[in-house]
Amino acid sequence: MIYLVFKISSYIMAKGGAMENYIIKNNNGISYLQFTRLLEYEEIIQHAISLKPINIGCNNTFYKKQEETYANYQKLCNMLKLDYQNIYRPYQTHTDIVKCVKSEDAGIFTKDFRDVDALVTNRKNKILSISIADCIDLLFFDPIKRVIANTHSGWQGTYKLISMKTVENMVDNYGCNPKDIICCIGPSIRKCHFEVDEDISEKFYEKFKYLANINEVISKGRQYNNIQKYNIDTVLINKETMLQIGLKKENIIDCGLCTVCNSDKFHSYRVDKEVAGRNTGIIVLL
Repeated sequence: MIYLVFKISSYIMAKGGAMENYIIKNNNGISYLQFTRLLEYEEIIQHAISLKPINIGCNNTFYKKQEETYANYQKLCNMLKLDYQNIYRPYQTHTDIVKCVKSEDAGIFTKDFRDVDALVTNRKNKILSISIADCIDLLFFDPIKRVIANTHSGWQGTYKLISMKTVENMVDNYGCNPKDIICCIGPSIRKCHFEVDEDISEKFYEKFKYLANINEVISKGRQYNNIQKYNIDTVLINKETMLQIGLKKENIIDCGLCTVCNSDKFHSYRVDKEVAGRNTGIIVLL
């Protein structure tokens, strides 16, 4: 296997991309990102976040391109020595719903995981998968209780505190201690490109104004056609809320990569709109 580490973008590296936190592997044209922290537990878990050209499709395109989606899952899983038929993938609709994977049948968009945006399990060989194209993928692992979670947090999920609710699920259903939980934050749209109108900015300000660093989270951006735009750091909000619920700062690992800045390597809805593909983040207990 060839191990290739990309220097993703000089802009990203200057803006906080932390290459010490991740590596990117390439084998036969299949590229995926892995976190160095989680690789410390590679005998217990396997994980990856796919890069282009892998495309696992969105809610709307899956039913038209099922064979392509399964083929891409198989390619990625083969690289990781996993059985793609053990994929559990929810039908994500930007909710704050977190569901435990127990004895339900594996599959994509099964009725058990409709309108669900985070999966949690302590069962082996259940590959938790979410789809992403600018939204944040949060990979959770408790090495003490051996519990994993995979969370899709777009701006709506971030506003609804889905990262905090994922941790609460791990605590309530599996007895996890937040101090033991590791959370790895994947590539996503970053503050540099997450531009919103005043109504969304005010909504976030009202919800998170208690944060001491709120002026770092939300700031004025450019003016476009005499309309003031704002930039929001949804990654920072997730970090702050996870600290509040008890995760240790050193256990929150951020790759620091922006999918818009690097849309040549990651699918980006902000860049490609309706024709955007989807990356996947996966995690599984071995």
